Amino acid sequence: MGYFEQKCARWVMAVKSLINVRTVAKAALVLALLYVPAASAADCPGHPDAIGTSRTIVVDPREHPRIGSMQYPETLPLRDHEVVLTFDDGPLPRNSNQVLQILADNCAKATFFLIGQQARANPEGVRKLLAAGHTIGTHSQNHPLTFKKMPLPKVQQEVDDGIASVTAALPDPSAVAPFFRVPGLLRSQTVDDYLASKNIQVWSADFLADDWRHISSAKVYDLAIKRLEEAHKGILLLHDIQARTVAALPKILHEMKVRGYHIVQVVPATPERPATPTEPQDWRMHPVSQTLPVAETPKFPSFVYAEAERLVTPTLSDFNSPDGRLLLSAEPFDHVKRPMQSGSGTASATASSTSSSTSWPTPAPQSAQNAAATLPAPDESVFAMPEKAQAALPQASATGAAAPSPHAVARVKPVHGRNAHAQVQRKPQAARRQARQEARG
Repeated sequence: MGYFEQKCARWVMAVKSLINVRTVAKAALVLALLYVPAASAADCPGHPDAIGTSRTIVVDPREHPRIGSMQYPETLPLRDHEVVLTFDDGPLPRNSNQVLQILADNCAKATFFLIGQQARANPEGVRKLLAAGHTIGTHSQNHPLTFKKMPLPKVQQEVDDGIASVTAALPDPSAVAPFFRVPGLLRSQTVDDYLASKNIQVWSADFLADDWRHISSAKVYDLAIKRLEEAHKGILLLHDIQARTVAALPKILHEMKVRGYHIVQVVPATPERPATPTEPQDWRMHPVSQTLPVAETPKFPSFVYAEAERLVTPTLSDFNSPDGRLLLSAEPFDHVKRPMQSGSGTASATASSTSSSTSWPTPAPQSAQNAAATLPAPDESVFAMPEKAQAALPQASATGAAAPSPHAVARVKPVHGRNAHAQVQRKPQAARRQARQEARG
């Protein structure tokens, strides 16, 4: 190869290298645009022990319309020891603001499912969520616990009004994610189908901390960590309106970091932000059958409430509602059965009848052999024996005839008073004559 050919070959190689460099740079630029920045613990100024947010995943509701292993076959495509924090029922200024501050101190991002009435009563709280970079979903307009039996028009009204109320509080309508959680997780096929028709993703959960119940913050922490350790990853459902959650959250986040868990944020896909590449098995909590039935109602874990501490639940004044008409159940999933207090005749009677009808096991019927033990003790007078009657007791003679005993009277304690007189009146005439003869002789 001559000098000219060698020089041309060098130019070709240089051009190819330049093209490769440009291709790599272009690819890097595309990745940078698609990448959603996550706040790691190292990027949390002033909080070196913060858990941070390890990564952000993008999901397409059309491809995976229902998630949460408590009710559905699929859940979020999380790796081992990854957790998605979710909060329901807000915003409630007093408690929700504290939850926001705790998350900010930990540089942790979460998904909030807001109630429409709450958003109308506190639009500033909705805007705070957006400014902090959290994901905003919806949780119906009025939080009714009747979704599973609602007709379609009522479902449409609750869903659409809730979205409209949350959207009205924000400057950018697109800031509301197409994520919805059914109040009480009381879903139905009608609800699921309607949300799917609107390209809205239904969120259930993978584990709970029971923070809507009347339990202590320590119990909330215990349940969150215990169930997380059992699942190893998943969607945690909490309530930012609860004081017990505010008290438990810092310890939960700290313990998650100590045990090697990572917080993941979830955002919806858009034309400019495609879904995170995943495999079908990534959306399964555990390998399951393709024919796994969908649960109508999730089975909530239960535990003993004997040592439960009852904390103050939100009041109407916390909602900052001008008309004071905003009603919200402090126990959004079910009502805790509390023991009836004694002191009221009606309450006591109701408690007694309830106890008798629901007690288990049923008491076994008394056998005939044990019946005597259950009868009242007889009065002592039942066994008293009259003096003269005892004196007249016969004594067998040699001929077999009965003869009175001369010592009977001496061994019997006399009976005095009205009872003795009555007993004498009932004696046979022969016995009285015999008694008078013995007294003379």
